Amino acid sequence: MVLAACIGFSFMSFMTAAAGVFMDPLAAEFDWGRTELTLGMAIASLLSILCSPFVGNLIDRFGSRRLALPGLVLTAMAIAAFALTDGSLAQWIGLWLVWGVVALLIQSTLWSTAIASVFTRGRGLALGVTMSGTALAQVIAPPLANYIIERSGWRAAYAVMGLGWGALALILSALFLFDVRDRERKQRFSASPDRIDLAGLSLSQAWRNSSLWKVAVATFLVLTVTIAIVVHQFPILVEAGMSRSQAAWLVSLSGVAGVMGKLVSGTLIDRFHARVVGGVTLASTAIGWPMLMAGIATPATIILGIMISGYAAGTKIQLCSYLTARYAGMRNYGTIFGFMTSVIALASAVGPLAAGLSYDRYGSYTPLLLTGVVISLVSGGLVFSLRAYPDWHAPVPAKA
Repeated sequence: MVLAACIGFSFMSFMTAAAGVFMDPLAAEFDWGRTELTLGMAIASLLSILCSPFVGNLIDRFGSRRLALPGLVLTAMAIAAFALTDGSLAQWIGLWLVWGVVALLIQSTLWSTAIASVFTRGRGLALGVTMSGTALAQVIAPPLANYIIERSGWRAAYAVMGLGWGALALILSALFLFDVRDRERKQRFSASPDRIDLAGLSLSQAWRNSSLWKVAVATFLVLTVTIAIVVHQFPILVEAGMSRSQAAWLVSLSGVAGVMGKLVSGTLIDRFHARVVGGVTLASTAIGWPMLMAGIATPATIILGIMISGYAAGTKIQLCSYLTARYAGMRNYGTIFGFMTSVIALASAVGPLAAGLSYDRYGSYTPLLLTGVVISLVSGGLVFSLRAYPDWHAPVPAKA
């Protein structure tokens, strides 16, 4: 089940992880700037801002499986459809909007709800493996997309990666993805009368919870910069002096570090309070990002900066999902984390677009990286200030 969730989430993350690799070929063919190239992604992210709580409510009602299977099919077709891009900005934005709508069904809310509902002991590590899907996408997508682009063109890259990766995710989810509600449904079909009653906050209680607000603000701030850097990481490395081939492999190295970050932090937060693990990890990017600045960067600092950045980036959505489960409980987790996903989507919309505007104006990514230093320290401080976990009781059978 964890493998299915990890691969499914990696597929959803493909478009962000590979976006930088497609920028130069699209810009060369259609004479687009970085602002136009990231505009569609920003607009698509607005859909997630508005619709994620609604999708989370659907997950709470129907379970993950009933949304994941059709969502994977539609998302694969939507990614492959980018091969039809003809240079029309309206069409480009339209393709992103279609992708944004169907990808709502397989965003982080779905995979984290499925895993958090089944795991109690070892939840941090299970979520870490699941959320490593984003890092896995960073490992695979840039070099693979660049390989296909160099040999067959960017159109083939969209089609092959959309349909191929999507098929793998669909097969695994069809075989293994059954969350607690899916299992409850099987029990009812087996004539079991009991229903699982999950402990946690009501929606009104969650809205007033200061710890959840701290998690939301810290997540928004740090992911605004992190997603901007992930999307623009390939051109950031080229600006720092790397060739396209070297940049693609360095982005992949960042993804490897991200997988390490999720697994190590997942293990640690099962043993220590996540405010300590998360606070230190989020603040660490204040060291890594300046190492990528053009004029300062050397091959050694680029590798070190990429490793630090990738390691920390790998923990952020995982940390948000874990802290949401610990402070909100599982009663309305899908809906509550849906609101968190709206925050993540807002960061996804603001960050890459702001980075594109900044680059088009200043001709450099240095302002973005310097801003990230301040934001990482503030976000780490917010997480470090969280209170003790609530003591949620274990799920018990509800009375008839």
